[in-house]
Amino acid sequence: MQNKTENRPRPPRFEGSGILPVDKSSGWTSFDAVNFVRSRFNIPKVGHCGTLDPAATGLLVLVLGKFTSFSQKLSGDNKTYEATLLLGTETDSQDMDGKIIAENDWHGITEEEIRRVFGEFTGDLKQIPPMVSAVKVNGKRLYELARKGKEVIREPRDITIHRLEITSVEMPYINFTAECSKGTYIRTLCSDIGSALGCGGVLNTLRRTRSGVFDIADAVDIETLKTWEQPELEKFLADFAAKTLIL
Repeated sequence: MQNKTENRPRPPRFEGSGILPVDKSSGWTSFDAVNFVRSRFNIPKVGHCGTLDPAATGLLVLVLGKFTSFSQKLSGDNKTYEATLLLGTETDSQDMDGKIIAENDWHGITEEEIRRVFGEFTGDLKQIPPMVSAVKVNGKRLYELARKGKEVIREPRDITIHRLEITSVEMPYINFTAECSKGTYIRTLCSDIGSALGCGGVLNTLRRTRSGVFDIADAVDIETLKTWEQPELEKFLADFAAKTLIL
């Protein structure tokens, strides 16, 4: 288990503002990353621009100080992911963190068929959000209901898959890249593709590589942040703002 809290003297209040792209580690929630940065650098206001599931890795855009006012706007940006679909397995959460509810034979599925079905999942689509999600129904988070063993009817939501590209097929694993609109669940996309292929499917791995104008290449990983003090953070924010013309 990774250490998400630290025992160290509290630094003075950090008065700076800016955007900090973080390469989130697996096992950390988005809130863990926000809380870590807030605590380590003593920043009163820290937010993020688009939740990543705990098992997912990659780009989590943090907004610090006055830049928290941009959180909602930046959260609406398109996102790009690298993911792996595992055919023949279904779970109650649509990813590998959930309970396996079905295992099916995938051996009859051809690569030609896979590529044809993938082609059907681009453009404007309707997607039913998973029960294990932060979507609210009647004021309750779906994951809260799921923890109680309850399942409710969810209304389909409009999403757009701008690009869906298979990068390799290593049966029963399919590696792909997806560029999509806000609110798209890649694990639901995997489940829907698996259903369309007739054998079921589950999201095996997920990594976010881009969010709007921000790229994973510019992100700072958690282990590096653990070595920084306020001067390193302040310099990064200034350099990054200049590079991306944020200010």
